[in-house]
Amino acid sequence: MNIAERIASLRIAHGLSQESFAEKLGVSRQAVSKWETGASIPETDKILLMSELFGVSTDALLKGDAPAAEETAPLPPQADAPLFSLDDTPLEPALPQAEDADEPAQQQKKKKGRLAAKIVAAVLVLALLASAVLLPLHYGGIKEAWWALCGGKVQYPYVLVHGLGGWGEDSALNERAPYWGASTGSLPEKLRQAGYTVVAPSVGPVSSAWDRACELYAQLTGTTVDYGQAHAETHGHARFGRSYDTPLVENWGAKINGGQRIKINLVGHSFGGATVRLLTWLLENGSVEEQAATGDETSPLFTGGKGNWVSSVTALCAPHNGSSLITAMDTLGSIVGIGDSSQLLAYLVFSAAGLATPVASTYDFMLDQFGISATQGSMKSVRNAIAALTAKGNDHAGYDLSPDGAKALNERIGTVKDVYYFSFPYCTTHAGTLLPVQVPNSGTLPVLIPTATAMGMFQGKTKGGLEIGTNWQENDGLVSVVSAQYPFTEPSSAFPSDPSDGKAYAHGVWYVAETREGDHGTVIGLNADANATLQFWTALLQRIDALAR
Repeated sequence: MNIAERIASLRIAHGLSQESFAEKLGVSRQAVSKWETGASIPETDKILLMSELFGVSTDALLKGDAPAAEETAPLPPQADAPLFSLDDTPLEPALPQAEDADEPAQQQKKKKGRLAAKIVAAVLVLALLASAVLLPLHYGGIKEAWWALCGGKVQYPYVLVHGLGGWGEDSALNERAPYWGASTGSLPEKLRQAGYTVVAPSVGPVSSAWDRACELYAQLTGTTVDYGQAHAETHGHARFGRSYDTPLVENWGAKINGGQRIKINLVGHSFGGATVRLLTWLLENGSVEEQAATGDETSPLFTGGKGNWVSSVTALCAPHNGSSLITAMDTLGSIVGIGDSSQLLAYLVFSAAGLATPVASTYDFMLDQFGISATQGSMKSVRNAIAALTAKGNDHAGYDLSPDGAKALNERIGTVKDVYYFSFPYCTTHAGTLLPVQVPNSGTLPVLIPTATAMGMFQGKTKGGLEIGTNWQENDGLVSVVSAQYPFTEPSSAFPSDPSDGKAYAHGVWYVAETREGDHGTVIGLNADANATLQFWTALLQRIDALAR
């Protein structure tokens, strides 16, 4: 390498253009060009300046004793890369620096790729976090959000269970005189139009709470009524009753839509309250007696473990602790012109359903287990059927409706830990002005005025020794307010300050509403305002639907 090549190499290695190099030496660019092409040799003072500028000895510049490229450790030029252009102008460090530039460019490209990947990952994480927060907020909770993703929140059907002497939608009486809705029109139809799933089956109008619960279970599941071998033998009737091919609630108890169990909301009016309470208890606890009697052939109703098939139990004007009217009949029977228990029960069959005259069509007593079939609905036939029923023991509504019978039932059953409980009492009486009694309000259903009067003045003891005091006198015409509030043996509470807050309720506790004005038929629409009735039911179902799951 000659001096011209060494000067060019050192300049390029130090990143100097010919112009900037010339400025540092105080010469023109053309002078530098001539040095690097070999057209001329720099003067001694310029060689000294270059020695200081490049940090090499003058000998290295002039003679090449220590190669300039090695002393300054520049990147060696490619072997076949030209140092000069065609016009003898030294090239800028293109190819020698190209290798140096490629590696940082590739590294920068990789860095940009990694940065982009990190940004995408961060966006995905933020999206997931946002979904984890916003979806539960939108749907009301993590479970609700999961259900929404799995097909939606399952709507629990409502099962309406009539009281003493009543009937369901499958009865021949329903078209002419619907029990649910009564004079305001079919309540189940109106509720279905509002978007709810509602069924209203018929169970034995004068049967015991046990037999009615068994009949209700068979209809809900689409099976044959099994009253239980032990129960049937004890009370002298057949073990099996009617068969139902189609379940009222499809897949009841199964899990769908992300693990949601299909549950039901039970609503019982009057004696229907005892029916739904007993059904719920049997679903959870079963019957040891029936399991012992039939072993592997025991009805699923009596095997227990199904309490979580029920979401809520609502009792409307229900005689949780019995009706004092049953106790009062012997001493006060003359008020309504009835002299014996079978006649009283016959009267209650129709007054409970709001009928002042005998049914003018075939009346189905659903007493197949006792060999009593449907009969023409005259008062005589009603009395005869009830007399035949009561003659066989106490497996009938008359006993379960008495304070003694209700006490026996309450000592046997209780609330279920996974179920919500609600109770709505009504009152159609007020304190008398002259005597310490309750007298009927002016708007009381006429057929209930005698019974409301009898209950409003009665005090005494039951055959079993239970005290019926003045606290039993407020009544709705058939059930005392104190009895309609909650079973004496079970936990209770007033409604929370915000009744619409579904999270304010606990399982296994009776929540008792403030006593409402009205008689025994008001809540089912009998002689009631149609709009007020529908508003009550719509609010009730909305509140139940909002319960925490």
